[in-house]
Amino acid sequence: MAAGGGGVADPLSPAGVPCAFSPLNQAYFALASADGQLRVWETANNRLHQEYVPSAHLSGTCTCLAWAPARLQAKESPQRKKRKSEAIGTSNQIDLLALGTAVGSILLYSTVKGELHSKLISGGHDNKVNCIQWHQDNGCLYSCSDDKHIVEWNTQTCKVKCKWKGDNSSVSSLCISPDGKMLLSAGRTIKLWVLETKEIYRHFTGHATPVSSLIFTTIRPPNESQPFDGITGLYFLSGAVHDRLLNVWQVRSENKEKNAVMSFTVTDEPVYIDLTLSENKEEPVKLAVVCRDGQVHLFEHILNGYCKKPLTSNCTIQIATPGKGKKSTPKPIPILAAGFCSDKMSLLLVYGNWFQPIIERVALSSKEPHMCLVRDISNCWVPKVETAITKVRTPVMNSEAKVLVPGVPGHHAAIKPAPPQTEEVESKRKLGENEISIEERLGALDIDTKKEKDDLPQTNSFPVLLTQGLESNDFEMLNKVLQTRNLNLIKRTVLRMPLHAVIPLLQELTKRLQGHPNSAVLMVQWLKCVLTVHASYLSTLPDLVPQLGTLYQLMESRVKTFQKLSHLHGKLILLITQVTASEKTKGMACPAQKAKLVYEEESSEEESDDEIAEKDSDDNWDEDEEEKESEKDEDLNEENEEEEEDAEEKDEENGEEDRDVASEKELNGDSDLDPENESEEE
Repeated sequence: MAAGGGGVADPLSPAGVPCAFSPLNQAYFALASADGQLRVWETANNRLHQEYVPSAHLSGTCTCLAWAPARLQAKESPQRKKRKSEAIGTSNQIDLLALGTAVGSILLYSTVKGELHSKLISGGHDNKVNCIQWHQDNGCLYSCSDDKHIVEWNTQTCKVKCKWKGDNSSVSSLCISPDGKMLLSAGRTIKLWVLETKEIYRHFTGHATPVSSLIFTTIRPPNESQPFDGITGLYFLSGAVHDRLLNVWQVRSENKEKNAVMSFTVTDEPVYIDLTLSENKEEPVKLAVVCRDGQVHLFEHILNGYCKKPLTSNCTIQIATPGKGKKSTPKPIPILAAGFCSDKMSLLLVYGNWFQPIIERVALSSKEPHMCLVRDISNCWVPKVETAITKVRTPVMNSEAKVLVPGVPGHHAAIKPAPPQTEEVESKRKLGENEISIEERLGALDIDTKKEKDDLPQTNSFPVLLTQGLESNDFEMLNKVLQTRNLNLIKRTVLRMPLHAVIPLLQELTKRLQGHPNSAVLMVQWLKCVLTVHASYLSTLPDLVPQLGTLYQLMESRVKTFQKLSHLHGKLILLITQVTASEKTKGMACPAQKAKLVYEEESSEEESDDEIAEKDSDDNWDEDEEEKESEKDEDLNEENEEEEEDAEEKDEENGEEDRDVASEKELNGDSDLDPENESEEE
């Protein structure tokens, strides 16, 4: 059973390409390549049996495929015998092959007729189909998609029988129970549905990433003493994207245990899984897991309950090329798919590349833990390339022969004449020799063309140069075209370029946008023209979002920082304007104005003389005041002389205190300029 395949650009899509072995004895191997083509190979002789290219193979590539079950084919075989156009031996073949596409449609391809049988479109999915499962009894088809829905199809009428929501996110895998009454679906969590009522029967924890494969591993429960309802006690296996553990789950009667019972560990993400069903409790389950690194891991284990530690593989198979010579080292050959044969003791290996795979039957040995098969695959497809190359023959030339190429603008000739040669031509003309050799004339032509300036190509050749530069990845040619600043020239070039070059041009512009800011300014003009001119074409591409994912991330990261940069830009402008304004004010000359008050400080010696003079004047003022007071006292009371003496002593003490206060004021600079104020204070 294939692990499924999807768009390679999506990081959460399963690795590998959709492929599957036919149910009856693995007689055929079908694979859908990335270009949308279906190829069916015969496993017995490694021969291409059929090749089918859908009409919309580019826009709606194949994302999953599934063969019709053998039981269904056996029921339909009597009806086919009535048709005369079909061969007699086709009743043993599997007829229908279901293909899921990236646009949501499902194709039914008939391998007997070698053509499209029918198409399931109306009322189905709106997004990529992730998995397809056939019902083994009633001929119905179940499909799941990124649109979160599960659809039950009637393949006879090509109409939707039932459609219901399977998960809150995309549903990535499906599996039908052995009795045909239950359906497993998985996005990240795993759900078990009752097909009759479309109700959830059990929930399981699931994986951290989308589940890429679901397979039931047992048909009967391990405890056969209890009555069996068709589902309780069965084990099933699940693998997920970017997960190196394959979990085994058991359907139990109680809904308490939701975790995995055991797990198998592998070296990389599983790409293709095949197993042999265990029909009783003593028969071990054989499991073959093809990983993304090209190895096959084989497991053999009896499922009998809970196992704590992850189980490692019993055998690992690798394929490598023989190292030719002493210095050359063997290179690994990737294994694409592996399936058990009917005897369960041999394995069908598909290895090489998807366009020309090699299918080989390998016997399994239980004793060897590691098998490395040496195979030389160079003879499979190299001769075809060599025969194609030998059709172009280069002429055998003598070493003494000279090749003459005419001088064409932009073309460098093989012969580069030296300056002495031109002097010889001029000397011959001066001597009167009329004949000049053709070689000299061609050399002169080449010299003239070398003097011409190597200008840019003309306007009408820009689309051709752009297309050639994108196909050949020529950096200089792309620089000549993409470094133009003429907007009209850019618009004309984008209008005339072919459609198949639009996506490569967008990818090239995305690379250049991540470079220097000067080149990014030019690339924005090109990007704007491409998105406006070719918007209708880009809207038809189903995988446009994955292809332009880096461009979206780049734009989002730059838009996030734009607001911060604008704030910083505004602050810097304010700072610059303040600095320039302050510099202007410093540079301006002050206008001539007359001072209203001028205060000049004198020297320290003059200050000391003035202080002494002021002290003397204060003493004189105090003495005059004392005399006046004494005269008044004599007029009032001449008899009390003793009281006058006491008054004089007090006045003298007051005069000394006044001197101290005046000296302190002078020292503090608080000396009063107006003597009237002093008299008022006294």
